[in-house]
Amino acid sequence: MKSNISLFLGGTCNGSNWRDILIPLLDKHVSYFNPVVPNWTPECQAAEIKARETSDIVLYVITPKATGFYSIAEVIDDSNKRPAKTIFCYLSSDNGLEFTKHQIKSLDATATMVVGNGAMFCTSLQDVANYINSL
Repeated sequence: MKSNISLFLGGTCNGSNWRDILIPLLDKHVSYFNPVVPNWTPECQAAEIKARETSDIVLYVITPKATGFYSIAEVIDDSNKRPAKTIFCYLSSDNGLEFTKHQIKSLDATATMVVGNGAMFCTSLQDVANYINSL
């Protein structure tokens, strides 16, 4: 019997549905923290920080719906400080939006840096689920 694994679902918000696609792919032994809420408050931010620090696995999925850069900073920070529990994934398209070739080149360089720090890079949500479910 597998022990429970806690998962932090970091990365693109902004109307992206990648979390809705990933969650059904996860085994029952995986619990998760989804930071997406209808109304972002200081309490929500505190809960997110705590979940990021205490989860067994921190996942950052970046999609073309991303409008900010903080998740990239978070994945680099976690890949340095907690490489054994950090996973990075980017999706080249999201609901009709696509990254440019230049953005893909930057994301590939980010992935290389993450892996160089000892963390995991996955190329799809199915790969993410397969890896997490195998733990």
